[in-house]
Amino acid sequence: MGINQRVSLRKFKDDIRRWVEEGRSDEWIASALGTSASSVQSFRSRNAIYRREIVSTVYAPREYSQYEGVLEREAGPPERVGVWFDPAVADDKRWKDVWEEAGEVEVRVTPSRIVLVKKASNRTTRT
Repeated sequence: MGINQRVSLRKFKDDIRRWVEEGRSDEWIASALGTSASSVQSFRSRNAIYRREIVSTVYAPREYSQYEGVLEREAGPPERVGVWFDPAVADDKRWKDVWEEAGEVEVRVTPSRIVLVKKASNRTTRT
């Protein structure tokens, strides 16, 4: 089938929904399916597949550091995934300043990165 020809998108509804959630453009989706961007946009509108505004809590990424880590599955039910960092990261002053007193951590996963966000500590301070 040629590019930009009329294509039934109904059978691709789940794929289109996933691609939209991944942030793919209508042009990208159209190219993948051999149709036009306007057809994709119309289909999304008719099927209530809307783009969500991406809101990031990492407003100034230069203030954050990147550390390499390893994801590892832990055995047994329930299935869990652990994040392991090189122990040398504990010697980094920036790491200590942010994570030494972390109580809970929120994990945010995007197609291109995993961001750990420190949540308020539930620990009480001794005086």
